[in-house]
Amino acid sequence: MGNELFKMTVRVFYRKLGRIKYISHLDMVRCISRALKRSGLPVWHTLGFHPHVYLTFALPLALGYESTCESMDFRLTGELPMEEVVERLNAVLPEGVRCYRAAPAGQKPEAIAWADYEITQEFDGMTAEAAAEKFAAWRNRETVPVVKKGKKGERVIDAKPHFSVREERAAGDTLVFTMRAAAGNTLNLNPTLLLEAFAAEEGVRADWMRVVRTAVLDQDGNPFE
Repeated sequence: MGNELFKMTVRVFYRKLGRIKYISHLDMVRCISRALKRSGLPVWHTLGFHPHVYLTFALPLALGYESTCESMDFRLTGELPMEEVVERLNAVLPEGVRCYRAAPAGQKPEAIAWADYEITQEFDGMTAEAAAEKFAAWRNRETVPVVKKGKKGERVIDAKPHFSVREERAAGDTLVFTMRAAAGNTLNLNPTLLLEAFAAEEGVRADWMRVVRTAVLDQDGNPFE
């Protein structure tokens, strides 16, 4: 019924960097909803007794993670230049959230299969080179069992086919590497889950860690659009 009342579904891509990583996904939804109202954009609302902004996030970001490639979808009741959508949102968004592109929504969220992360770890009492060697030996085993929690309880999965590490750099006490991990509805593998499992087994726990999601990809490794 309400589908005839909106003109288009817009997908906005944005960065989430800095202290705002400490707000939850639910708070992020509230933040964006308020920003949409303040922007004055002709945003479509759901019908019924309690209308609200139609707003969806393809792959919610874990608490404490930063990202350079987040996306959100909402509907407009009129057509606008995509550049204007970006400008009007950036004018009202808080520090740490910055839109960089908008386009008509393309792929469905079900197309998401992988995500890339840049992970920085600092160690005390161990060189980054030594930590990298132990991590390589751990992940190169025949199987990498980890405990994954879900709505139906805990289950042990072999994570080995579902992640890979590349572009590793170690200097002093700092280890930086990129990780590609399964993402989406079928299997969403949080990098922290892997690093916690490694730390528990090998006793190599970082004193400080930063995780930045740098890409969301489909099954073929192409950017989610």
